[in-house]
Amino acid sequence: MLGVCVVSSGVVRVHAVVSGLVQGVGFRYFTVTVAHGLGLTGWVRNLRDGDVEVEAQGPVDRVSALCARLDEGPRWSRVDCVATREVPVEDAESVFRVLPDGR
Repeated sequence: MLGVCVVSSGVVRVHAVVSGLVQGVGFRYFTVTVAHGLGLTGWVRNLRDGDVEVEAQGPVDRVSALCARLDEGPRWSRVDCVATREVPVEDAESVFRVLPDGR
């Protein structure tokens, strides 16, 4: 499997696209549950092509922990790839939520 999340120090925001069997298997719920448990902000949504898109923000160690869990996914999923990149931090964000399907 691919998708090791590498980020810098301090508070970071990561954009991830998860590919595989990741829709219809509780992946968004799994992501929200993990992100809430880690105290992260951001969002998750299904993409029309069958992938799941995530942006998560918080302390580097917690964001890295989320990235590791995305690579595992929930029991019924099959994660083939997690493509990640660091993006600018959003100061006004206060929760982690599910967005409507995108793209």
